[in-house]
Amino acid sequence: MEIVGIICEYNPFHNGHIYHLKKIKELYPDSLIILVLNGYFLERGEISILTKEEKVRIALEHDIDLVLELPFIYGTQSADTFANISIKILNNFQVNTLVFGSECNDINILKNIANKQNDSNYNNLVKTYLDEGINYPTALAKALNIDFEFLPNDLLGISYVKAIINNNYKIKPITIKRTNNYHDLLSNDTIISASNIRMKIHNQEDISNYVPSIILNNLVDINYQAYFKLLKYKINTDPNLHEYLDVSEGIQNRLQKYINISNNIDEFRNYIKTKRYTYNKLNRMFIHILTSLKHDLLHDIEYIKVLGFNKKGSDYLNTLDNLDIPTKVDKSSIQYQYEIKASIIYDLINNTNTYQFEQRNKPVIKD
Repeated sequence: MEIVGIICEYNPFHNGHIYHLKKIKELYPDSLIILVLNGYFLERGEISILTKEEKVRIALEHDIDLVLELPFIYGTQSADTFANISIKILNNFQVNTLVFGSECNDINILKNIANKQNDSNYNNLVKTYLDEGINYPTALAKALNIDFEFLPNDLLGISYVKAIINNNYKIKPITIKRTNNYHDLLSNDTIISASNIRMKIHNQEDISNYVPSIILNNLVDINYQAYFKLLKYKINTDPNLHEYLDVSEGIQNRLQKYINISNNIDEFRNYIKTKRYTYNKLNRMFIHILTSLKHDLLHDIEYIKVLGFNKKGSDYLNTLDNLDIPTKVDKSSIQYQYEIKASIIYDLINNTNTYQFEQRNKPVIKD
């Protein structure tokens, strides 16, 4: 039986994800699908418009067999860290095939780029080009001396492939052609990007053509003003901002300079954005400030929480013995403490009750 791994954030779950899962079943009819799921705060620093619990339920309703948690500590980091931990989780559960969406849909190109990125001089070249004011995707292409458009899914895909190569995992990466452009905010096709859907929600447009009906009544109405107020309080009262992840190179001074003259989070972000501090990096930094996630607290994953499963997933779990990374949640661990912090901050922003879900610590089970 093929054990297929996927890595998703579902912000929100939409028709493109249904297409992804259908293609997996076409390629591997008898497969078992394991999902590594990011929760409350996402790789680009966004706030999820579905709760973690709701995303688990939706995944199980769409024939995913086993859902595993990507811990908050790693889910709000750059692509390489996000990918490395996600792939490590899948490898721990003996996944033999990884399937992910790709704009170029050419696994050999992605493998070639992943190998080139392991060159010792690569990161220095990227830094040099960024210092010159070149944007990140262009800096990558120049550092590699290739003509390639680095689009979001391919960027993550390269990081997935690199994690497999560097750790010598026996996981075969497979691409599925992405049917839409992540940056397209205007399309009204049946399958559109999650960013397009979020924009339509923001504009109070009907999204029923783009998502399954189960989504419509479960969307979280994010209170960005509450988010901004929490961040404002933290920046004004915490003398240790420089200790938090992504707060570096004197950015603390810009944070403190502009927080009190900004009226909302968008205005604040625009004030402090620089060539080096992209919107995504700033969004991640804000979340790390709110949760007090320090540079020196990063460590290896301590456990892998099973978020949910169906009968097929349960049967598979029972076949696994002596996993390298345990599945029992360690409530004394740093990993757990930050998962709790993330849920509390999420609840303060959104008036949700995800803290109770974390405290209950029970997987969602689909009969």
